[in-house]
Amino acid sequence: MSETMKDYEAELEASFQKIEEGDIVTGTVISVDEEEVILDLKYYAEGIIPVKEYSREPGFLAKEEVQVGDEVSATVIKKDDGHGNILLSRVEANDVLAWDKLQELKDTKTVLDVVVKGVVKSGVVAYVEDVRGFIPASKLSLQYVEEDALQEYLNRTIQVQVFEVKKADKKLILSAKEILREKAEEERKAKISNVEVGLVTEGVVETLQPYGAFIGLSNGLSGLVHISQISEKRLKKPSEALSVGDKVKVKVIAVKDGKISLSMKALGDVLAKDIEEESYDIPKSEELTTSLGSLFKNIKLD
Repeated sequence: MSETMKDYEAELEASFQKIEEGDIVTGTVISVDEEEVILDLKYYAEGIIPVKEYSREPGFLAKEEVQVGDEVSATVIKKDDGHGNILLSRVEANDVLAWDKLQELKDTKTVLDVVVKGVVKSGVVAYVEDVRGFIPASKLSLQYVEEDALQEYLNRTIQVQVFEVKKADKKLILSAKEILREKAEEERKAKISNVEVGLVTEGVVETLQPYGAFIGLSNGLSGLVHISQISEKRLKKPSEALSVGDKVKVKVIAVKDGKISLSMKALGDVLAKDIEEESYDIPKSEELTTSLGSLFKNIKLD
């Protein structure tokens, strides 16, 4: 098959391409070793990124983190490194490009897997797009993580979202809390969907409010016993009948909009039903006398 000019369009276009120092170029990784990453720039020369110019992340290992075929953007440091190659810096390009990408990650609420690389006062450090991000202790968990427990997060992979981006100050704040809260809410909804109206169970009084008492149930859920459902007796406040920490038996009377309504008063009906089911008929006195008479008739006397 004969070759045409169209077959050489890419090479022809590359021959007219001009690369200057300071330009940001994009290429495909064709080789990786411990010292450098080599890019195909579709140019007459290949691009070379020394590992120290590829990432600022502590402990970064190019052979583990970079794959042949990856697309990488980098800044031209020198048009000729002395060996006919173009010397590049991904670090410098990231200083320009990363912040727009980080803002995009924040806007889309993208969930990211990061490795905690350092522990500092009141939080930990992880890297996103090669930018140092701070995760405050208050954003690591659903509860505040104390200083002496932060070390447990070192080198751990966790899921985070970009919480705040300050390009002018080069500050990046990350958070795991929102993801954990969403997962906890999903788990709670799944548990609530399995709660059946009419269920009788035990729980512990967690808090008392003017309108009722919140009861902690064994499955990790909580339900409200409205003040009108605490007792047959009219109460002015829940504390007249309950105290925090009390163990109580309750009945589920409603499950709606992710909330569980409980009743202690309704247990009276349950107990009455149990007693009714266990009752039996006592023979009338006449029947009892007849039965005894029949018994004596069948007894022969010596």
